Amino acid sequence: MRSNRAKLRAVSMAATLPMVAGALALGIPAAHAADNPGRDALAGTKPAWATAKADKGATSNSAGVSARVYLAGKDADGLAAYAKAVADPSSASYGKYLSAKKAQARFGATKAQVAAVKSWLTSAGLKVTGVTQHYVSVTGDVAAAEKAFGTQLHNYTKGSKTYRAPAKTASAPESLKGAVLTVTGLDNAPHKATHSDQLPGPGTVFKNSGPFSSYYGSNIASTLPDAYGTKIPYAVQGYTGKQLRAAYGAGSYTGKGVRVAITDAFASPTIAFDAQTYAKKHGDAAWKTGQLSQVLPKKYTHTGADECDASGWYGEETLDVEAVHAVAPNANVTYVGASSCMDDDLLDSLSKIVDKHLADIVSNSWGDIEANQTPDLAAAYDQVFQFGAVEGIGFYFSSGDNGDEVANTGTKQVDTPANSAWVTAVGGTSLAVGKDDKYLWETGWGTEKALLSADGKSWTGFPGAFTSGAGGGTSKTVAEPFYQKGVVPDALAKANNAAGNRVVPDISAIADPNTGFKVGQTQTFPDGSEQYSEYRIGGTSLAAPVIAAVQALAQEARGGKAIGFANPSIYSKFGSKVYHDVTDNPTGSGLAVARVDFVNGFDASGGLATSVRSLGKDSSLSAVKGYDDVTGVGTPANGYVESYRKH
Repeated sequence: MRSNRAKLRAVSMAATLPMVAGALALGIPAAHAADNPGRDALAGTKPAWATAKADKGATSNSAGVSARVYLAGKDADGLAAYAKAVADPSSASYGKYLSAKKAQARFGATKAQVAAVKSWLTSAGLKVTGVTQHYVSVTGDVAAAEKAFGTQLHNYTKGSKTYRAPAKTASAPESLKGAVLTVTGLDNAPHKATHSDQLPGPGTVFKNSGPFSSYYGSNIASTLPDAYGTKIPYAVQGYTGKQLRAAYGAGSYTGKGVRVAITDAFASPTIAFDAQTYAKKHGDAAWKTGQLSQVLPKKYTHTGADECDASGWYGEETLDVEAVHAVAPNANVTYVGASSCMDDDLLDSLSKIVDKHLADIVSNSWGDIEANQTPDLAAAYDQVFQFGAVEGIGFYFSSGDNGDEVANTGTKQVDTPANSAWVTAVGGTSLAVGKDDKYLWETGWGTEKALLSADGKSWTGFPGAFTSGAGGGTSKTVAEPFYQKGVVPDALAKANNAAGNRVVPDISAIADPNTGFKVGQTQTFPDGSEQYSEYRIGGTSLAAPVIAAVQALAQEARGGKAIGFANPSIYSKFGSKVYHDVTDNPTGSGLAVARVDFVNGFDASGGLATSVRSLGKDSSLSAVKGYDDVTGVGTPANGYVESYRKH
């Protein structure tokens, strides 16, 4: 999400958003502005960083503005209520999904509402540049924007930069009768996402050195120092689909007939070749004609390394596509690429899936820190997720790769859009699959790293510093959703607020790059040639497509009927044997693996770096018995896929 949503990026931001009681759970209703008679306030449009102290004065009247006015539709409360009802197994409306056309007709904006919004904007001097069933886009100058939205635009310092933002909450005419959900673009700070993973720069080749284990514990590092009182194994070379399917109880299911979509920014030019080559090399079913398709924009923007770094997203798409196919080899996969990593463009990709019902399951390995999420954007995202739920579409989001985010941002916080009450947040584990594809155990993913001493006899500063781990924790802005009540402990739910908040994640899967997944991708070698190459990868960017693929198996198990928004079902199974209840210490003693890396990321010419990577050390977050904020309810076990047959 990051405003420039990141593959999963990190920005140092200490500010947190004000509580909007319950509003983010149901979409933000229009509120009358007492100091602005005849106007409805558009809550959340004045960002938290636009403070009096940071105010640098009025923005020039002639400066350009490009904005989107999102439409509330004719029954926002009804949309949220129906989205809840169709997803809740205890509701009489469970599974009674609407077609995209019927959902739009019942809850979307009317032609009269769109016409009224356009008339208001043009009368203020703004130019309408586009109209969809979700928003009206406009351009114009600051003076026209101020007139339209009943606010002044000022310049504010944010970190080392200066950005424009409303000096007070924007508003819309009361005469529109709540037709406007929110407006984005009045503040011009970057709103972007990063991908949530441990990706090397896909432009330049990356290789793992080895030695490796072929399965967990197969190759013990007998010449290296002990860790936690014992010899430790070398990291696995990278699990394959066969091992992951066995770990998560795939059985004979393959995802046949199920449609999975993947969203990221941009598009890898070699994805079809790479995916087919990888499947062939690792015993996955060959991709059939038409099984992998792409829905791409006409043009791309913000491609530079200092903005979205387009080529940096190729590896993300490659991981997502290959992981889904490895676990659900007969599922149809549609990749929907955004024209940039900016929120508006990522929202467009999600909307395409919903508007055309391109898939029932959507994997998303990108996000931002909650402090960068503004309530206006949260409302726009939630509306798309609610329309999806009504149609029987479930969204799965990576929970992040920086644990509690303290090491990354200085503030304990969760990631977004994984924090939305309307998506399934996917956390991460370290996975041990043994000989003959036997599931051994999992820990919460959290890594501490120490390097081998110069004399090779000890680990320097063991266990070392925290490097990465599954994102999780308690939201500061999203109210506790109904499905978490009675499952999530009060100590977590009420950590920030006595009324309770959303806790992340919901469910988990393999994420630790030290027990990671092998992917294959065309990369640029030092001699300038482009060649297919393989490497081990991890991050909750891996966990999200793995869970999406497991859900495809579950949908096949229930005869192809869509699971839709899965959280109520996921929580209804809590405490049963269909989950591995993941803890940080499954064997009773400390766990670690040895890892040898090329210093230059490619070959031994630049030397080797040997390190010990401790498992189950996720910043301040802990995986404990029962629900926890590292792994949620746990990971799918034998019986999970089959359990969906009963609904």
